[in-house]
Amino acid sequence: MRAFFISYNQLLLKENKSILKNFFILCFLFSSALFAQEKFTLSGTVLEEATGETLIGVNIIIPELKTGTITNEYGFYSITLPEGSYLVQFSSLGFVNQQKSISLTQNTTLTISLKNDTEQLDEVVITADVERANIKAPQMSVNTLTAGTIKSIPVVLGEADVIKSLLLLPGVTNAGEGSSGFNVRGGAVDQNLILLDEATIFNSSHLFGFFSVFNPDAIKDVKLFKGSIPSRYGGRVSSVLEIFQKEGNSKELKFNGGIGVVASRLLAEGPIAKNKSAFLVGGRASYAHLFLPLFDIKNSAYFYDLNTKLNYRINENNNIFLSGYFGRDLFSINDSFVNVYGNALVNFRWNHIFSDKLFSNLSLIYSDYYYGLELDFVGFEWNSGIQNFNLKYDLKHYLTDKLQVNYGINNIYYSFNPGKIKPNNPDSGIVEEQLIKKYGNEFAIYIDIEQDITPNLNVEYGARLSHFIRFGQKEINVYEDNNPVLFDPFTLVYSEAEPVETIPSSRSDRLKSYTNFEPRISVAYVINEDLSIKASYTRLSQYLHLLSNTSSPTPLDVWTPSGPYVKPQLLDQYAFGVFKNLKNRAYTLEAEVYYKDIQNRIDYIDGANLIANNAIEQVILNGEARAYGTELLLRKNTGKMQGWISYTWSKSQQRTPPRNENEIGINNGEWYNTPYDRPHDISIFANYSWNKKWTFNSNFVFQTGRPTNYPIGQFVFQDVVVPYYGFRNVERLPAYHRIDVSAIYTPIQKENKNWSSEWVFSIYNLYNRKNAASINFKQNEDTGVNEAVRTSIFGIVPSVTYNFKF
Repeated sequence: MRAFFISYNQLLLKENKSILKNFFILCFLFSSALFAQEKFTLSGTVLEEATGETLIGVNIIIPELKTGTITNEYGFYSITLPEGSYLVQFSSLGFVNQQKSISLTQNTTLTISLKNDTEQLDEVVITADVERANIKAPQMSVNTLTAGTIKSIPVVLGEADVIKSLLLLPGVTNAGEGSSGFNVRGGAVDQNLILLDEATIFNSSHLFGFFSVFNPDAIKDVKLFKGSIPSRYGGRVSSVLEIFQKEGNSKELKFNGGIGVVASRLLAEGPIAKNKSAFLVGGRASYAHLFLPLFDIKNSAYFYDLNTKLNYRINENNNIFLSGYFGRDLFSINDSFVNVYGNALVNFRWNHIFSDKLFSNLSLIYSDYYYGLELDFVGFEWNSGIQNFNLKYDLKHYLTDKLQVNYGINNIYYSFNPGKIKPNNPDSGIVEEQLIKKYGNEFAIYIDIEQDITPNLNVEYGARLSHFIRFGQKEINVYEDNNPVLFDPFTLVYSEAEPVETIPSSRSDRLKSYTNFEPRISVAYVINEDLSIKASYTRLSQYLHLLSNTSSPTPLDVWTPSGPYVKPQLLDQYAFGVFKNLKNRAYTLEAEVYYKDIQNRIDYIDGANLIANNAIEQVILNGEARAYGTELLLRKNTGKMQGWISYTWSKSQQRTPPRNENEIGINNGEWYNTPYDRPHDISIFANYSWNKKWTFNSNFVFQTGRPTNYPIGQFVFQDVVVPYYGFRNVERLPAYHRIDVSAIYTPIQKENKNWSSEWVFSIYNLYNRKNAASINFKQNEDTGVNEAVRTSIFGIVPSVTYNFKF
């Protein structure tokens, strides 16, 4: 496989040589033309004084010129200014503002360390910048969460959770309690690109959705792109969730952790060589299963994960990072059913500063998702998963204070294992079988330009050119008329076609290739310092598909690549927004409308079998989807009471029209609600800082019930009552709502003591609402009458967590 991967990359490089050559020549010529201006560059890195970690999104403002910039994902900034003397302001929420007077007569490097501001309540602010930069910047449809925000939001069982926190933002929902993943602007779970230190996470949930895989103690920054997605991202058509881990404390050894009702965590960070290199190691595990034997319960369910990171500063122009994550879930019933699944990833990154205007990042990434199942009562084991190897090289050119250019390349090689079954004892009678493995490669080049055209008009525009190759596999099915799905005009039913032949194939063969041009543009027009309007257009391509016909994904769901019969999904999204600061920026109002159109959204024929299916093309049809809505977000950013109110009205639908005049399509070719369509979604979060010891938090959630199917009739066949259903997703579950509260008690830290701690007391679902996870129909054994049975997961759930640092 290694030899193949090397030979393929050589072939790929040869094929794209002319494209890459012209691409980089264009970028550098464009850059050189602008260097002719007689100006000087101020650049450097902004660090946290206490830990030595780089800071993301710090504002660097030059008031005399009414201009500025922000630090990138690695704490680097660069701004080109006319010769002169200036007062430079550095500010970031949660840190003491700092000012420096400079005389800019030559290119200057200035590294700044910011002190923590213990009085600044950054943990209750959604965005990293509520100042003018948000009003002025063309970027829209983006939300940022800090680790403090995440820890302050009350959640079930008291375990701070990134994904559950995202659900309080406008445009973000999920399938309900105990469900995996999240849905953004009416999109499916598999349409979200989830990145942890740039590596792809394929399953973001622990214990089937009760918790997320992200340890809040190890998180540095969380950013969700719902639209206006920069060109450096691709591969998913709904959103990008970008999470960066902390780099480690390069000043001194520190520990922090927490002890909760169902899980505990511990994180250690410190210098390897002071101010030169640092490490971070964090572990988290649940332990409720340890108490089950006391109640004579032989079942078990637990998770654990490990976060690691190393960084080394070679010199002022070169830094290297090595980060990793490993997580596993285990669920078993009487040892006869054992389910193990989880993610593993590793990322090596090299930051290099070519000059005070040119910053680069090279990443080598490996990501793996594994799913294992053992059914001892049947006598077999099942293993499946997906692996990818990712090479990406990104460059950021700070040409002037009004023009920045980002460009780079990205290549991802995929290996898909749909499943392997083998006997776990010699008497099981199971025959070992490997489902056909699949392979693909996704290559992309991109350019993204940020430009201030006038003091009031700012744009971000660019494009991404993606190219996907579906490689050969062990064997390929051939169908009559190249049609793997048949339609019976008499029964009006779609069914699986039988292959007319099966032909062998080599992995070096190309079954299918796709190339897509993905333009992006965002525009902001600043009416005044506190009011702007913005608009954006985004085109995205997605070459991977999650095979799932449930409302919430399960670990058993399998990823499959685009190919001869499964086309890539293509998105066109349009958005328009108004952004307003109120009452001297004490309040911020964001209002957006959006429309999304998706081509080639896969749909399944009725009765489709997705598990252990070697010919998945026989149950898939290519359809389309659309989503549109309005999002409102009102934030209060100052005072003892802070928080936000968000409201979303939206629709999410899909359809699969007939392929010809003789067919009817799925659902008679009509639009129907997706399983994640929730027209009304209200979220309220409030944080009240009473005094230095006590802080109170509360959130309220209301959502329209998700679509479902109820039987519209029944018939009796051989003394068995069989229900039948009408059109898809016509009915809905009852509305979902709840209130959560928490109180955080922080004891006064004793002088000359390094130990600090806090107690978090929380109640999830305060008024014990029995929200419906599902409604099933069955026959009452006593009366013989059919009745609806509501299934709920959580009622009221109190919890307590003890957090500490030393």
